[in-house]
Amino acid sequence: MEVLHFIFGVFGNATALFLFLAPTITFTRIIRSKSTEQFSGIPYVMTLLNCLLSAWYGLPFVSKNNLLVSTINGTGAGIETIYVLIFIFYAPKTEKARILGLFACVLTVFSAVALISLFALHGNGRKLFCGLAATIFSIIMYASPLSIMRLVIKTQSVEFMPFFLSLFVFLCGTSWFVYGLLGRDAFVAIPNGFGCGLGFMQLILYSIYRNNKGSGEAKKPTANGTVEMGAEKPHQEKPTNAKLPHLEHV
Repeated sequence: MEVLHFIFGVFGNATALFLFLAPTITFTRIIRSKSTEQFSGIPYVMTLLNCLLSAWYGLPFVSKNNLLVSTINGTGAGIETIYVLIFIFYAPKTEKARILGLFACVLTVFSAVALISLFALHGNGRKLFCGLAATIFSIIMYASPLSIMRLVIKTQSVEFMPFFLSLFVFLCGTSWFVYGLLGRDAFVAIPNGFGCGLGFMQLILYSIYRNNKGSGEAKKPTANGTVEMGAEKPHQEKPTNAKLPHLEHV
């Protein structure tokens, strides 16, 4: 059981690393265009908070036998910090102020959880407090693609939900879910079981709509995953080289 526990932890590290690195395509585009376009910075800030809390939970003085949880989430926290800073640098003034404020809130929340657990709590109380905090924000992070799933159903197109991203969400959630079950750790199993289910739902949507070309109407995805639908004006030639901004999240 210990060997299996370790194997699923290593596999979980590998799949999670892929998810953390997936947005590099988005940020390469942001750097080249020197604009955040219609991308939202909120998912990256929330993922950063999840990584910080999960990395803290995995430390030996908080929970036992969860060091692999700390290694990948510590790495993820570093990667997400880079994403957030790049986004803040290229964002317009209003969006820059909003993401800066949210970034400050994330650091405040993590500092509060870490200090309270370190100085006010001990033993099972510390594990329970940190585990609940990590579980809540892990579920929030996994729930972020719900807006993209709604977009897929509305447009009947998987253009903004890449297959491999959905696949690795499923594999990552599944591996950490099994890791949590083998380690008898509900704070690892529950949120990742939720992630496994959402990843599976994304794969089902992909199998349904993969051959569709959409509804045929003009589509303009916004930062929050909604779609502005507009009828084509009569006698107006549509540009052939127009490109739609992609929405990506990990």
